[in-house]
Amino acid sequence: MGNKVQFGLKNVHYAPYTVEGDVITYETPIAISGAVNLTLTPRGELTEFYADNMLYYSAAANDGYDGTLSIAAIPEQFAIDALGEVKDEQDGVLTEKADAKPKQFALMFEFDGDVKATRHVLYNCSANRPTIAGETTTSTKEPQPNELTFIASARPGDLAVKTKTTADTTAEVYNAWYDAVYEKSGGSGE
Repeated sequence: MGNKVQFGLKNVHYAPYTVEGDVITYETPIAISGAVNLTLTPRGELTEFYADNMLYYSAAANDGYDGTLSIAAIPEQFAIDALGEVKDEQDGVLTEKADAKPKQFALMFEFDGDVKATRHVLYNCSANRPTIAGETTTSTKEPQPNELTFIASARPGDLAVKTKTTADTTAEVYNAWYDAVYEKSGGSGE
């Protein structure tokens, strides 16, 4: 029996990757703590063609997702790995440069359900610099999460955009979800 509802975001991870030829190699996933909210908005238009005085043909384009992840704070390692920021080894200062080249990564997360959490992976993400905001502290200290926007698109090769667990996912796959980016045997080039 599968979930009837979903709620609660947790276990957000990212995994940088490299591409050599047609082979994508994901690094070990790294946890991002403090997840507050995740929104994925589909990219791609619905094309409609009318003939004979009716909708004759329609097709949807899957161009991935526009994503927004709100988190307590942007982890330093994520800023280096995905946003291309540079940390000076001598003085420990992290610098954002105008010519920085953001690096692609997989994003993993899960939503709780009434039966079991559903785990997801977006295979090919590119993040934009986060919004920076703050306000003065008053009589209460209200945390202000950082908002990270990103695009999740199809990865080269097999054109996979997103994978998620189901009620039928084996325990072996489910339990190892955050050990490595899930790929069906044979890798990303299938």
